[in-house]
Amino acid sequence: MSNVAVAAPRKTRGPWAVAFAKLARDRAAMASLAVFLLIVLACLSAPLYAKWAGVDPFASTLDAVIQIDGVDVPVMEQSTEGLGLGYTPLGPTWRLGNYFLGADSQGRDVMARMLYGGLSSLLISGAATIFTLILGTAAGLIAGYFGGVTDTVLSRFLDILWAFPIYLLAISLSIVTIAHGITIGPIQIESGSLWLPVIIIGIVYVPYVARPIRGQVLALRKSEFVLAAINLGVPGWRILWRDILPNVTTTLIVFVPLMMALNMLTESALSFLSIGVQPPAASWGTIIQDGQALLYTRPLVALVPGLAIAVSVMALNVFGDGLRDALDPRSKVRLGRD
Repeated sequence: MSNVAVAAPRKTRGPWAVAFAKLARDRAAMASLAVFLLIVLACLSAPLYAKWAGVDPFASTLDAVIQIDGVDVPVMEQSTEGLGLGYTPLGPTWRLGNYFLGADSQGRDVMARMLYGGLSSLLISGAATIFTLILGTAAGLIAGYFGGVTDTVLSRFLDILWAFPIYLLAISLSIVTIAHGITIGPIQIESGSLWLPVIIIGIVYVPYVARPIRGQVLALRKSEFVLAAINLGVPGWRILWRDILPNVTTTLIVFVPLMMALNMLTESALSFLSIGVQPPAASWGTIIQDGQALLYTRPLVALVPGLAIAVSVMALNVFGDGLRDALDPRSKVRLGRD
């Protein structure tokens, strides 16, 4: 009697493992993720860099003097143009820890402000993304599952938000709240707090998340496993939490980098208009505004934060496209208007 070898059953990978393996093979997405993580790590090092360089990126230092090759050099130099009135900030020294990117119009180290500004921009865009996803997901789940009057009321509210141009709505809310902040019962947010742009940006993008989630929930509401759970008397909140939410998780994951890119652009625009991040705090948008008057003498003050915004947004979008293709190649998440 011959021995017949029985092949061991092949181990199959789960859908998450397959998705992330596909994502790992996407070189463009992985390169974009690496670039964005490098930017995040650089910005997180802002306090260490400022301490090492011995500078305060939020205080004016018009009379500061630094040493370059043993020679004392003033941070603010007497202007040599026209009548010689006014001062011109120090240009880039290309030496880390010693005004690497030069100084701005207040004599502050541009490199240190770049890192701190990036930290504020990343914090605001990340927190606003989480805020948007929480509100948008809750609105989409409730409207899509319960339907009826609930769906009508929530959908009309989302339509009202959707009807306003994003930047016009964000600017209007910022102008209204920038003077006195926000007070809701015992909760008070000061006008200079970073939470103010987080809330404003988070609110204006809620329809961009809620509408796709509502559409998916409406389709899932008619699926067999949901109808079976309803007929068995399973509570609605349990169906939403255990059956429907896991089925929209991939869409929410794809939204994260794409929404963060949009939020970063919006925050930079508001800060550039002086209705976002308020002094003495800095963001990439406020640094561009500071460098606007120095475009002809010290263009790097405005160009470097603009380049940082462009690279970060591009990296997030490319990574978001790769993430979408890996998690659900059939879906096309669109953040624009129909």
